[in-house]
Amino acid sequence: MAVAAWSERVLKLVLRLNNLHRGGCLPFCVQGQRVGWVLQPVAQLLSQNYDVFTLQRDPSARLELNDHLHHPQERTRAIQEVMESLRGQDIFPCLREWRDELYDVKGLFSDPPLLSMERAAVPLLGVPRYGVHVNGFLHRGAETFMWVARRSLTKPTYPGMLDHLAAGGISSGYGVWETLLKECTEEACIPESLAATAKPAGTVSYAYEQDDGLYLECQFVFDLELPESFQPTVGDGEVQEFYLWPLDKVRSAIATEEFKPNCALVVLDFLMRKGHIQPDTEKFYTKFMENLHGPL
Repeated sequence: MAVAAWSERVLKLVLRLNNLHRGGCLPFCVQGQRVGWVLQPVAQLLSQNYDVFTLQRDPSARLELNDHLHHPQERTRAIQEVMESLRGQDIFPCLREWRDELYDVKGLFSDPPLLSMERAAVPLLGVPRYGVHVNGFLHRGAETFMWVARRSLTKPTYPGMLDHLAAGGISSGYGVWETLLKECTEEACIPESLAATAKPAGTVSYAYEQDDGLYLECQFVFDLELPESFQPTVGDGEVQEFYLWPLDKVRSAIATEEFKPNCALVVLDFLMRKGHIQPDTEKFYTKFMENLHGPL
């Protein structure tokens, strides 16, 4: 693929995952603290559940969770009931991906949770979703290779597409390292002693609107250098195959429709950090950087 064509395609992907304009959104607040964003039509609909949500106009427009819901368990139960009702009405496409998996809702990631909610429903309230992505790589002489996974054809989202060696969302009650070790073991059968050598490499964050959902996502990124003797194997069935590719091939792949979009962003970040993409030769270098580390 020509350099210019690659750059244009990757920039298009980066901007597609950073298309959220908050001007058309209302803050979603719990106990006076903004924890998410809601599209105005969604806020209007949710506020019909007046015992759970209130649409405030003064001093500024916002959707609030009612103050009479004092405890995290009460809030979790109340929102779950609303979302289950909406799911039954098939109003929002995102609720068709119901997982029976809870994500915590917090001000900052390090804060105690204010409540937990179904993973598929999180985009309706524009609450940040956190995950862990592992760049598995090794060196052969002067050349670097990366392990790439192909997702199972039975996955409900992005079936058959290229993915990381291991990755997953941080479910309610889990921490970053706990999730990393779990995903490495379950998806690629990486022993805990080896997975624990992964090095934290910052975060990749992005925010986009799709259908009636707002997707604000932050991925904790880890680099895991693996020995030549290690071969990942399929664990829980979420992956169907693993490939060991040179970075040039991985670089080409992220510009295609074959790579899971958010994984492509994390790989792009890896390629830039490792000097495989240089600021003197990549015309969109600063655009890539700006959009890989945007605010949530």
